[in-house]
Amino acid sequence: RGRVTEARYGMTETTIGFMGHSVSGEYPLGSIGSVFPSVSVKIVDIQTGEALGPFETGEICCRTPMVMKGYINNPRATQEMIDVDGWLHTGDVGYYDSCYRFFLVDRIKDLIKCKGLQVAPLELETLLLSHPKILDCGVIGVPNERYGEVPMAFIVQTRGENLSEQEVEKFIADQVAPYKQLRGGVRFVSQIPRNPSGKVLRRFLRDEVKKLKSNL
Repeated sequence: RGRVTEARYGMTETTIGFMGHSVSGEYPLGSIGSVFPSVSVKIVDIQTGEALGPFETGEICCRTPMVMKGYINNPRATQEMIDVDGWLHTGDVGYYDSCYRFFLVDRIKDLIKCKGLQVAPLELETLLLSHPKILDCGVIGVPNERYGEVPMAFIVQTRGENLSEQEVEKFIADQVAPYKQLRGGVRFVSQIPRNPSGKVLRRFLRDEVKKLKSNL
């Protein structure tokens, strides 16, 4: 009673969070909040760097006095993170709505590139977790000769349930565009590797795929 839960978004390079909100009815589910005072934020096209408008998905960039000066003895990494105009490129993909409330989509490095189009694993994971027979899941991109990369899902079933690969594939296919379908297949596992903050450790899932291929 009387306690308020707050959401914050930031990174080590920004010293503290640069946007956030108190969890209340003012912010839709999934929003990471609004920009704090003395902070500028923009969403840019991942390929061109062009600033984007509401509901357009791109990289989250911020500019604030709180941004680090740079990485010690690593000017190259600093230049890759902070551009000549002082914008810090977070490496996160997101968008904002008409009320300038921001939403996080995924990490750029985790995006699946299918026939020149980008698929966010988090989007597919959110859909999969809405299935009553799925307890947990993780999605990665796997190489494909025709498409470049295609999504593959690792699934932890709810105890006592019996789910088939075809059911999972159809569940996703009925809700997404063709290029987002699970053309990489479905694999059932006992658990999904996650770090202490709950993020899926996709590198371990990729290692699992490599092991599967080496055993063929």
